[in-house]
Amino acid sequence: MINLDNEAAVKKMDSLGMLDLTMGYPQQFSEGLRLAQEQFSAAPKAFDHVIILGTGGGSAASGNLLRSYLFDRLPVPLVINQGYRVPRWVDGGTLALVVTHSGNTEEVLSATEQAMAQGAQVVAITAGGKLMEMAKEKSLPTIVVPGGLMPRVALGYIFVPILHILEEYGLVEGCIAELEETIALFAELGKKWGPQSPMEENLAKQIAGQIFRRVPVVYGSLPFTDSVAWRWKNQFGENSKMPAFWNAIPALHHDEIVGWDAEAAITGQFACVFLKDQEDGEKITKRIQITNQILSERTSSTIEVETVGKSRLARLFSLVYLGDFVTCYLPILGGIDPTPVAIIDLFKQKMGQ
Repeated sequence: MINLDNEAAVKKMDSLGMLDLTMGYPQQFSEGLRLAQEQFSAAPKAFDHVIILGTGGGSAASGNLLRSYLFDRLPVPLVINQGYRVPRWVDGGTLALVVTHSGNTEEVLSATEQAMAQGAQVVAITAGGKLMEMAKEKSLPTIVVPGGLMPRVALGYIFVPILHILEEYGLVEGCIAELEETIALFAELGKKWGPQSPMEENLAKQIAGQIFRRVPVVYGSLPFTDSVAWRWKNQFGENSKMPAFWNAIPALHHDEIVGWDAEAAITGQFACVFLKDQEDGEKITKRIQITNQILSERTSSTIEVETVGKSRLARLFSLVYLGDFVTCYLPILGGIDPTPVAIIDLFKQKMGQ
């Protein structure tokens, strides 16, 4: 097992600097805002729907986080579309935000063509590739972001431009002040959870130690932290190279909870993380407490983590940031580099991408 307080050993294992990229979130989110403001402006416009065309990594994650963040602020439905096709209701009243960092994600390109054919107002966010070519050919409004990053660690270049576009069209307002708080919070939390902070003071390292050699299950709650739980699950896959699962309270209490009555030889292989926020309310808080009590007797460990920060945006991203650190430390503990995604590369090769 690697000692997470041995900076030299951690740096050697993290060969492509995933932890450094995570520490760089304050600068990335600031630059993402600058690029968006410089490249996109629009008069307010009425839309019936907003659809985000993006698959995994930072694209769909950003869409889900926006859905939670703007749950009671966005006046029209927001849908994340991860497949090759778009729904029939996509039409001239739809704002379609097309996001692929590489610009070459085949599902997104296919869905974009269909969205344009159905009359949607399309705005692209990309670092290049075929989407850039399509945007130039069709004269689509485009925000160009830096390339060379893994999409899962490019949230600042994806989430922030989408938020800016929504503000420019007048669909939301007052978000930039919350974004500034979030950026400042990243800098503060990076000192607490980064590689230089020792295990005894570092919550991210401690959680990684509790989950080590266990299968993580992450439970958020509706309508806010469910998107963060989904992000943690994805990051366990890409960063930690291990299967993970997620669900949301209260929905899981109507079906999945029964699965925890399986034999101890099975349930004991899991570690459960509960995500908590001040907006959970009395009912959700009680459900978390009861679920924790039940699962603490069935799983190897249960962990509760709470958001920090004032605004909803800062609080949500405080948990996103914690999860990004946890999922980087976890593979390093076992001597695995968090950056490469060999099985995704293999799949793309077999698909001929």
